[in-house]
Amino acid sequence: MASSQTSLLIFSFLLILTTLSLLVLPSSATFNSCSPNSIYQLGDSISDTGNLIRESKSAPASAFAHLPYGISFFRQPTGRCSNGLLMIDYLALSLHLPLLNPYLAKHANFTHGVNFAVAGSTALNSSFLAENHINSPVTNSSLSVQLSWLKSYLKSTCHTEKECKEKLKRSFFFMGEIGGNDYNYAFLQGKPMDELQKSLVPHVVQSIHTAIMEVINLGAARVVVPGNFPIGCFPMYLTAFQTNDTAAYDEFKCLKSLNSFAMFHNDHLQRALHQLRKKYPKVDIVYANYYNAFKWVFDKAPLLGFDKACLLKSCCGSGGKYNFDLRQACGVPEATVCSIPDTHISWDGIHLTEKTYMHMASWIIRDLTPKIKCLF
Repeated sequence: MASSQTSLLIFSFLLILTTLSLLVLPSSATFNSCSPNSIYQLGDSISDTGNLIRESKSAPASAFAHLPYGISFFRQPTGRCSNGLLMIDYLALSLHLPLLNPYLAKHANFTHGVNFAVAGSTALNSSFLAENHINSPVTNSSLSVQLSWLKSYLKSTCHTEKECKEKLKRSFFFMGEIGGNDYNYAFLQGKPMDELQKSLVPHVVQSIHTAIMEVINLGAARVVVPGNFPIGCFPMYLTAFQTNDTAAYDEFKCLKSLNSFAMFHNDHLQRALHQLRKKYPKVDIVYANYYNAFKWVFDKAPLLGFDKACLLKSCCGSGGKYNFDLRQACGVPEATVCSIPDTHISWDGIHLTEKTYMHMASWIIRDLTPKIKCLF
């Protein structure tokens, strides 16, 4: 079984190679200049390291609790929605911190941070979504619930509010990615795009905005806020909204309208972050551009060792043009797994492979480094 130390060495080596090849930053611009004492992660399946499988016995949770999830790195399922490590794992390793344990893991070591993210979670409360006729079928542990877990955790570990604030000043907060499931559920339940842009996006962004203010008031000094992916390149959406209209696709054969929707959300989110920076000038509030990081990997895929013929196909799935069927998703007996996951960008049609996350993390680190003041 691969060790965290081995993974760190491999990741560091690839990060150095990629940085040298792009020549976009000076050699000193790496997370190595930061020495935070902990990381606190809120979000959904992009960063859940095992909370959903501990809180729920639903069908999705059951799938993530069994192989082939985790097959490439841990050789066993951990609750991560991938074949191995996630971006938060690589980001933690780059900060010389151990992999984050999920909050719901009993007797886990939280010395260097906690992961509150839950796969399937939403930025908005399930009750709000229900009022807007959107069902949240996987979990009720929305962003506000995760914030309540964070507060409970801090109360149990800090003797005073001042002690907590001092502790959190030396920490990193990752606020998401979150909000993607609000849109996933709405789209798959037939909501039109123009309706979501008007009635849902502002509320999702406001929920993230409010959560950021809450963690800052708790003492957070460095908050990283990821945006949404180009969802029009994901097998789930390509399957659900495939069309014979060639004009609907871009040069990469991704659905243009869905990618435009993701950019719409990202633009609104970045405007909200701009307002927060003016309100909290002493806090690092930085945008993690998951959209561009993914597009960079997609564009450079053949050079990075991905199979050009499989860029839009799931590694683990049940056939069809994109090897994805929501009724027979990865983890069910009917699903098959590709022989070499590292040749695929998509793991199960909704989530990405460990290799994709590794390269995205490398891009994110290069992009964030000059924007974060590491004074510790």
